[in-house]
Amino acid sequence: MRLINGECLEEMAKLPDNSVDMVMTSPPYDNLRTYNQEGGCNWGEHVWKPCLEHIYRLLKTGGVCVWVVADATINGSETGTSFRQALHWLDIGGRLHDTMIWRKPNPMPRTHNRYEQAFEYMFILSKDRPSHWNPKMIKCKCAGKARGGTFQHNGDGVRAPKHKGGVCSQEKQADNVWDFAGGSKTPHPAEFPEVLISDHVSSWSNEGQTVLDPFMGSGTTGVACANLNREFIGIELDPGYFEIAKKRIADAITCKNPD
Repeated sequence: MRLINGECLEEMAKLPDNSVDMVMTSPPYDNLRTYNQEGGCNWGEHVWKPCLEHIYRLLKTGGVCVWVVADATINGSETGTSFRQALHWLDIGGRLHDTMIWRKPNPMPRTHNRYEQAFEYMFILSKDRPSHWNPKMIKCKCAGKARGGTFQHNGDGVRAPKHKGGVCSQEKQADNVWDFAGGSKTPHPAEFPEVLISDHVSSWSNEGQTVLDPFMGSGTTGVACANLNREFIGIELDPGYFEIAKKRIADAITCKNPD
């Protein structure tokens, strides 16, 4: 575990090319929070563009960056910054492998003329085709029950059998909308559910590989990596959150290796 208290662009610039297998992170979201910095968190295009470019440089070919973001609403309009970030990844040569959704079952109720904001984007940004894929499996609701066959129309418009019937499997691959409740266990204002991070780390990397989080916050990615036998590099600017992350990750390592 390599934990760094510093500014993400400065610290990523010191890391060698092609040195990480996966990035699991969430940037500061359109300056929605100050993260204890005077004058705001100084977040914007001048930071996220070079940040993504560093991530592309640091990832090994086949590596994946899970980039979890949302947009601020300013003067009644969402900023669209999330999409600009994903498109910039395409501009620098990467692939938008998937656009996933983190759906929150209990969004904060607000008074406005739109439906409640209940999700965040989880962009799966890859450097070439992903090298590692360990899909999250979930139990089938119809496990063990008989199912009928399926049909589709061929090129001539004729309805033809596609799959024969059979028995439903016990498990199936999860879809790309994940339901997890939010809520923080630490003073950090935007802590992720550990299970969300663990599911991504398990999906896009293997044991012994290196995961980077350039916005480490309270260290949840590091805790997940300790529990999943991944090496971890975490960068955090705020000294207070950095100390919280250090303790949480150290505690996770101790729990896993009590001797």
